[in-house]
Amino acid sequence: MPKAIEDIIEGVENLNALDGLCDTAAGWVARATSRDAVKNALSGTWLSHPLHPVLTDLPIGAWVMASALDLTAGGSGAASARRLVGLGLVATVPAAVAGAADWSDTYGGTRRVGLVHALGNVVATTLQAASWAARRRGRHRAGAALGCAGLGLTVCAAYLGGHLSYVRGVGVDHTAFQETVTDWTEVAALSALTDGVPLRVTAGGVPVMLVRHAGELYALSATCTHAGGPLDEGAVLDDGCVRCPWHGSVFRLADGAAVRGPATVDEPRWDVRTDGDRVYVRSAR
Repeated sequence: MPKAIEDIIEGVENLNALDGLCDTAAGWVARATSRDAVKNALSGTWLSHPLHPVLTDLPIGAWVMASALDLTAGGSGAASARRLVGLGLVATVPAAVAGAADWSDTYGGTRRVGLVHALGNVVATTLQAASWAARRRGRHRAGAALGCAGLGLTVCAAYLGGHLSYVRGVGVDHTAFQETVTDWTEVAALSALTDGVPLRVTAGGVPVMLVRHAGELYALSATCTHAGGPLDEGAVLDDGCVRCPWHGSVFRLADGAAVRGPATVDEPRWDVRTDGDRVYVRSAR
């Protein structure tokens, strides 16, 4: 990215003065989204894909089309442009709520950039609301100008959103680039496993979590798909799942399915077999 933009974002990442506001707001969001059903819905666990980036296309698309009508259709497109601005305002609400749920699970510089991203979108949405009000009063030119200003700020905020995803890795599957291990690989002694206590091993350079639960032996990748947390340090639950110690994502031991957010991607499962006291694993086929 251009050096000037890079320096600005780095400055935001290091702006410790934002931490008080960040921590307070994140605490409110965490409490509001603590129920499993709410967290799953807002994270996108049910969709197997982060929900926030899907929803942001709606207000951005609506506002882009409104400005396009302002520039190309003039007064004849005024009514349609106003409807598009209003549609974008309505669509902003679920997008913002889903984004807040994701943001509450971040830390440090990522959380600070996320706060500025959110504040930028708040100001942009305010400008769009003022644009809609001006258009409704028949002040089409003022509404178009406000809408254009709001769209410009939305683009800046979206740039920060891209930085969070593609530079900071928010919402990215943290197991996506793990090597596939096709050969059975010896990783541990069966006697080293205690029922209900995860054991971290390595197969082909990939960290793997072994768990013996209710007489069955399971193996999942030890890196949480959500944010890279150490799944082997999590708690094995009575229902045959494991909970990540970082953000509370829950995965089913039998197949790695994500059953509680913020994780949206299933945990990679490994085939496992024993030969005497030796345990072998390979990537599931």
